Amino acid sequence: MVMDPSFFERVYLLVQQIPRGKVASYGQIAALLGHPRAARTVGWALNALTPARAEEVPWQRVINHAGRISISRADMDATLQRQLLEEEGVEFDARGDVDMRRFGWQGLDWFEVEALWEKRKT
Repeated sequence: MVMDPSFFERVYLLVQQIPRGKVASYGQIAALLGHPRAARTVGWALNALTPARAEEVPWQRVINHAGRISISRADMDATLQRQLLEEEGVEFDARGDVDMRRFGWQGLDWFEVEALWEKRKT
């Protein structure tokens, strides 16, 4: 488990970089932050968003590695997440999955992630 208290803030900053119409997986976000085994912690970070902060952080753009919505929070339910993604142009197949090859975000490299964090701290 990631113990750095700034980890949640780093998750939020990185998720804010995912463009409209693209998605990333929990594990991808964790790996980009240097913690490839912290996918669950990324989920906890997104689950901890206050309603006001959820307006700033596009939480809906983070789904599981198989291209499925896997959210359990009452005020951020799967139906809302799907609706928000569809409004951005993300398409779901008949099973409700997103084609990660088509809609997956390529992400940033480590240096870009670190530069974002350093810029935010100044």
